[in-house]
Amino acid sequence: QVQLVESGGGLVQPGGSLRLSCAASGSINSVWPMGWYRQAPGNQRRELVAVVSSVRNTDYSDSVKGRFTISRDNAKSTVLLQMNSLKPEDTAVYYCHARIGIINYWGNGTLVTVSS
Repeated sequence: QVQLVESGGGLVQPGGSLRLSCAASGSINSVWPMGWYRQAPGNQRRELVAVVSSVRNTDYSDSVKGRFTISRDNAKSTVLLQMNSLKPEDTAVYYCHARIGIINYWGNGTLVTVSS
């Protein structure tokens, strides 16, 4: 079992950057995959943003490729999402996700608002 806590959200102007952090309660050495999802205002669907599915495999949604970078630090039990060149359409609540076996774990989310 793992608990996830996100941080780093906030208000940023278009073109700006933010770095989200997901802190896990225990070791994540054997937790695969881990990633970030987001849910835009008024949207009931939670969409995949980026995922680390193995040591050498990361995937991104087409809408964030080239702008966002996911990374994980097993020693610190954290997963980071560096977001650059932010756009208004990136506004959403961002959730950290982990799957252990068949069980999905979610954080409570952190709000990112991109607006001038």
